[in-house]
Amino acid sequence: MGIKSYKNLIVWQKAIELVVSIYELTESLPKSEIYGLSSQMRRSSVSVPSNISEGSLRGTRKDYCHFISTAFASGGELETQIEVLKRLPFGKNLDYLKSEKLLDEVMKMLNVLIQKLKTDN
Repeated sequence: MGIKSYKNLIVWQKAIELVVSIYELTESLPKSEIYGLSSQMRRSSVSVPSNISEGSLRGTRKDYCHFISTAFASGGELETQIEVLKRLPFGKNLDYLKSEKLLDEVMKMLNVLIQKLKTDN
């Protein structure tokens, strides 16, 4: 693929930043959410860079595209979970700016990468 390591991919680096921001965001959630929304959001966020790295190491374009698409889908899950959190009483006063900005950047980059993988032969 021309990249020596998935760690050199800006989308992977941004996705790692996203994970950190989601952990920071969910840190202030009520303890009752430790196995609920907090856990779901953390797993969704971790899934994004995990699938980017796994796909890049699989070796085939088809596999890479599949795992990048899975990362994109996990980002979609996270978008939904953030929206749910915003509507809950304990989520109304949280600062979503950093997480939403990073998620938006990552989703745009993943979308471009998916399109590139599908069209380049």
